Amino acid sequence: MDRILVDTNIVLDLLAKRDKFFSEAQELFTLSDQRKIRLFVSSLTFANTHYLLSQSLKIGSARKILRKFKVLVEVLPMDDKIIDLSLDSDFKDFEDSIQYYTAIENNLDLIITRNLKDFKLSKIPVLTAKNYLESNR
Repeated sequence: MDRILVDTNIVLDLLAKRDKFFSEAQELFTLSDQRKIRLFVSSLTFANTHYLLSQSLKIGSARKILRKFKVLVEVLPMDDKIIDLSLDSDFKDFEDSIQYYTAIENNLDLIITRNLKDFKLSKIPVLTAKNYLESNR
């Protein structure tokens, strides 16, 4: 069973129902709900998603959405080692380096994101949701 880190943009595709990307995100999270894959998010993703949702929704509504969402994923901690690795990395985007090292430190199989170019330095596979779903049909 694949163990996958899901980047923040994919989570937002699902929860904000972004037109162009919602169906792929929904299909991915459905696989998790069916226990065909295990999806993980970093604690940073959870915090950032709450912040972004609360910009357009009441805080209570944002939290309600995240409580329901949490049954589909496991939230991974961010610790000193991940921060140190991220600070010392060659990743241009600090948030992406945190995502990457969260996946590495938790021995995950791959990362799913829409920002493939930001993960050029990755030593584990990085796919879009669409690519992942197509390769597993």
